[in-house]
Amino acid sequence: MKQNWVAIVLLAIVAAAAYFVVQSVREGAQQAQQALQPLQQANSAMQTQVADLLHPTPTVIPDPVTIIHDVRSLARLETIQYTVEKVITAEIGQGTFGFLFGDRLLFVAHGIVIAGIDMEKLGPEDMQIKNGVLYVTLPPAEVFIATLDNEKSYVYDRDTGVLTHGDVNLETTARQAAEDEIRKAALEDGILEIAQQNAETFLSKFFAALGYQETIFVK
Repeated sequence: MKQNWVAIVLLAIVAAAAYFVVQSVREGAQQAQQALQPLQQANSAMQTQVADLLHPTPTVIPDPVTIIHDVRSLARLETIQYTVEKVITAEIGQGTFGFLFGDRLLFVAHGIVIAGIDMEKLGPEDMQIKNGVLYVTLPPAEVFIATLDNEKSYVYDRDTGVLTHGDVNLETTARQAAEDEIRKAALEDGILEIAQQNAETFLSKFFAALGYQETIFVK
């Protein structure tokens, strides 16, 4: 009986000693972690500074060459479209015997004329930046398309001599002349001047979107 009590006391002593050892180890670990915390914070701050040096935030500065690429990607900048109507008279063999061999037709031509700026002709030397102002020398406006609207164009009247069936090429000749006349009418009405003005208006807004608030077009 006495031996049992001795064994119980020894076990209690061993348990108490183990508890105190565990507590001492935990407290030592916590103190060591607290002591290392300032060092860890300093190390983290140093890592952040090193990362900022190795991977700095980039500063973007627009370059005129980049603008050239953006502008030239527009290719043909169509800035105006005209719809023109012309009446063309085409005739052949209208002489003394016109009533026998002559041929005449009236052709009503509806055409479309489109003009603008060919941005492929704009080079880096045509754009300069001075004191924050963008100076641009645009290529001259030109006519891109002058063509007939075949759905709206038609032969209004045709008169052939009694001894002929008419010239098979006369309508083709009338159509070719109509395209030339439509182009000529648009040019006389100032389509190129309007196309140039519209291009400058559009490109001013385009350059402003790129960050250039003031653009001067050099004549």
